Amino acid sequence: MGTKIQAVKGMNDLLPVEQKDFKLTASFWQAFEDTVSRWAGRFGYQQIRTPIVEQTGLFVRSIGEETDVVGKEMYTFADSNDKLSLSLRPEGTASCLRAVVEHNLLYNNPQKLWYMGPMFRRERPQKGRYRQFHQVGIEALGFEGPDIDAEIIAMSADLWKELGIRDYLTLEINSLGNREERAAHRAALVAYLSRYEDKLDEDSKRRLYTNPLRVLDSKNPDLQEICNAAPHLTDYLGESSRAHYQQFKAMLDGLNIDYIENPRLVRGLDYYNQTVFEWTTDKLGAQATVCGGGRYDGLIEELGGKPAPSIGFAMGVERLLLLVREYGKLAFQTAPDIYAVHQGEGAVLQVMKYAQALRSDGWRVLQHSGYQSLKTQMKKADASGARFALIVAQSELSDGTVTLKDMSGRHAQVTVDAALLSDTLEQWKNN
Repeated sequence: MGTKIQAVKGMNDLLPVEQKDFKLTASFWQAFEDTVSRWAGRFGYQQIRTPIVEQTGLFVRSIGEETDVVGKEMYTFADSNDKLSLSLRPEGTASCLRAVVEHNLLYNNPQKLWYMGPMFRRERPQKGRYRQFHQVGIEALGFEGPDIDAEIIAMSADLWKELGIRDYLTLEINSLGNREERAAHRAALVAYLSRYEDKLDEDSKRRLYTNPLRVLDSKNPDLQEICNAAPHLTDYLGESSRAHYQQFKAMLDGLNIDYIENPRLVRGLDYYNQTVFEWTTDKLGAQATVCGGGRYDGLIEELGGKPAPSIGFAMGVERLLLLVREYGKLAFQTAPDIYAVHQGEGAVLQVMKYAQALRSDGWRVLQHSGYQSLKTQMKKADASGARFALIVAQSELSDGTVTLKDMSGRHAQVTVDAALLSDTLEQWKNN
């Protein structure tokens, strides 16, 4: 017997049943995907799908060379033929915008796009944080005003309500201003943090001169007092940025969406400007952020397209579904509606015909495979969780009838003409 090969650490299988260390099942996941597709459609967003492998330069240019994602976490390798440096995508926005620019999707109209798929980062696996993880992303491209900022917040709140987790999430917002305003704040921040350089941890010292905003995002409890007293970026906003932020907040107030202003909220990627936000929870331990995003008005131009204001967000699917599984609601069905059993020569083919006809009518039918006793088959029907059992033995086969059993016990077992099969099941289903 060969040596057993296991999945890569931090990359999980989705099985029909719960696993010891990963409780999300494929059926639960599929129900979420169906919900997301309907939800995005209600807001007029169209789906886009991009490759999971891109040129490394795409992420260096968009995310930022000094970020932890590019510097430490990407899966990067050389293409053996073209000698290109390629990377598994660590997030979805850059790939989405690369496709938009490449295919000139913004030529005539703004775009509202959504995507869902796997992302990859090489970091320490823990609950809700994996090396292959999945994101749902929303990107609104070509929209300048604060109304689209408020709309996508309302859009996310709508999904939380549908999933039954709205009460477990808190919205945090901030404004990062424009490039010039961030530069002025950066200079003040570096000057301030330099006074405490001897107290900074190694990560913060490294970030001090490369990405000082990320120091404010430190979770080190020893640095919280220093970070809390640091200069606030909102104090450096000009008239236009301040007006955009104030109008955005007024719209949230008008939509009755509660929020907390967090001056330390900076997000982890370099491309953000103006509005940024996160939906956080205290129900998942250290993994507090379930969804986050903001404006990236300069990114399309950075990737070779014509300048276009843009905003978007991404949610971590695994983290979100852990919250839904524990506290929310997500309707999905794993059991068949009908378990079809057979006994005797010729019965299996007839059952196949009945099953196919029922499936065409929208029923979920699991047909018994093999030639076991009726008693054994009925035990399997019960174990399957099916509401109904369809039985064809020699007597039913000879006179063109079908025996139906309501496994819930609400209706007595009956034998009906095969032509009445679907009608009888519909009556039972609705009573």
